[in-house]
Amino acid sequence: MTQGDPATSARQRIEVLTLAISVRSLPLMVGSLLKTDLSIQQLKVLTGVVVTDISSTSELAASFAVSKATMSKLVDRLVDQALVERVVDEADHRVRRLVPTNLGRQVIAELMAARPEMGTDVLRGLDLAELEALETGLRAVNREIQRLSPGSLATKPVT
Repeated sequence: MTQGDPATSARQRIEVLTLAISVRSLPLMVGSLLKTDLSIQQLKVLTGVVVTDISSTSELAASFAVSKATMSKLVDRLVDQALVERVVDEADHRVRRLVPTNLGRQVIAELMAARPEMGTDVLRGLDLAELEALETGLRAVNREIQRLSPGSLATKPVT
């Protein structure tokens, strides 16, 4: 594509706008993080338990390249805050699996959902044509993310 290509120019403008929105939204996004009593390490571990299939202290320790003792202390803190539970593995009663609690899932969901640029206050300032254009654009972005995701069912669109 050439530099004068309209699609290339539009993508470049979108990249600039996306960066500007991210920079302006950062203080609002960090606000929800600052409301938690979690250290960055605890937040990483909680995220690992909530969004991955990792379910044991040993697996987490290997994933984060830390000792089992270090990971055990981090998990203990999450258990103490009722964010994670240790449950007995049905197949092997010697093994304790880590399961996020509803509160643990909620904390991660709130942090991941912190999108102030899509907040009600911002969207109320858009007129109907802008809202409809934004919806169309977001549907297209969602479609492409689904298409590019490993194991995605690209034929099953989200409405």
